[in-house]
Amino acid sequence: MLNAFKLAGFFAAHAIWCVYDDEILVPILAYINNSSEKHMERLTINDDLEESVNFGKKKLESNEMDANDAVLLYEGLIPINEKKTDTIVIQIKAYFSPQSKVLLALPFSPKDSGEFKVHKPKLLQWDNCEDFNLSEMLRTFFKGVSEHEQGAKIWDEHLDESI
Repeated sequence: MLNAFKLAGFFAAHAIWCVYDDEILVPILAYINNSSEKHMERLTINDDLEESVNFGKKKLESNEMDANDAVLLYEGLIPINEKKTDTIVIQIKAYFSPQSKVLLALPFSPKDSGEFKVHKPKLLQWDNCEDFNLSEMLRTFFKGVSEHEQGAKIWDEHLDESI
């Protein structure tokens, strides 16, 4: 699971870089295989974001790419302090533990809100993960963030832990 969280951190930083540049985040499926190489697929199905996300969820579950670990990242909204907040949704999958379900949200404030901000990640789902140490997983997530040079720089410069 550590490798999956590190992968999630790296691509979360990549996603922050994308939304910082005012891009619509095309859903990303990222994975590592036996050789520990990172692979990334941008998922675009009929220029429909919802369809692309659903396609990514199916691919993540089926593991047709024969990965050891994988993450799916896409934009969404979550309620924080009684308002909808932009977020990058991160589904994390370690295939050696197929029953484990992990879902993180990385809230952010887009530039058009007045100032771009990156907020603290929120744990939305931690099912069948009793064998894993959440604190250790989150430390590893942030190691992955720090490995993405451009994304980590933007993250650090715009970090707002108030929410």
